[in-house]
Amino acid sequence: MTLTKIGGLAALTCAATYVVGFALLLTVLAPLGYGSADIDAAKVVAFIHAAPGVLIAWNSVIYLVNGLSLAVLVVALARWRSGDAAAVAQGIGLIWAALVIGAGMIANVAVERAAFLYPANPAGAADLWATLHTVELGLGGGNEIAGGAWIALVSGTGLPRPIAALGVLTGVSGLATVVPMTGDTAGAIFGLGAIVWFLTVGLTLLRGGK
Repeated sequence: MTLTKIGGLAALTCAATYVVGFALLLTVLAPLGYGSADIDAAKVVAFIHAAPGVLIAWNSVIYLVNGLSLAVLVVALARWRSGDAAAVAQGIGLIWAALVIGAGMIANVAVERAAFLYPANPAGAADLWATLHTVELGLGGGNEIAGGAWIALVSGTGLPRPIAALGVLTGVSGLATVVPMTGDTAGAIFGLGAIVWFLTVGLTLLRGGK
């Protein structure tokens, strides 16, 4: 199997991780306020105490599986379309992949430490989880600067025009997450746009880039 087709599978995997992320966010994790400024740390650590494996699995899918698949896709796209713009895009893409993986590792450590502390000190567990969660959001869970820049840039390196246009719009929405008043809305638009973008890129690469 060629690197181009492996990149296509990686892109489809990235899309799948976003779908899984949204599915749990809108169902199991919705009562906790996950994905919004109203998240309740006390409820989160109580949930972790009851079912720590759920958040470990969720974090592992949306961050670790996504980040590793993203790294493969970044390299595949850079090889598929060489040139200065592709080289710059590869650098930004690998930075994004590293941030995503780092956010996932911190998110899982937060769950593990909160689960350990909760039986003796629920309030301390909530405070610790909230602090580590803030670090997680700063790396990538709460903004999409690196992701927005990469998708927008790489979309202009030879992808079919409809995919490139979607990539630019998705990338701009990712960059807009830096604005506090529009962060949540822009993040949702970025996530939904990224699902379609990853799917279309994946299918394009599986067809040999045609």
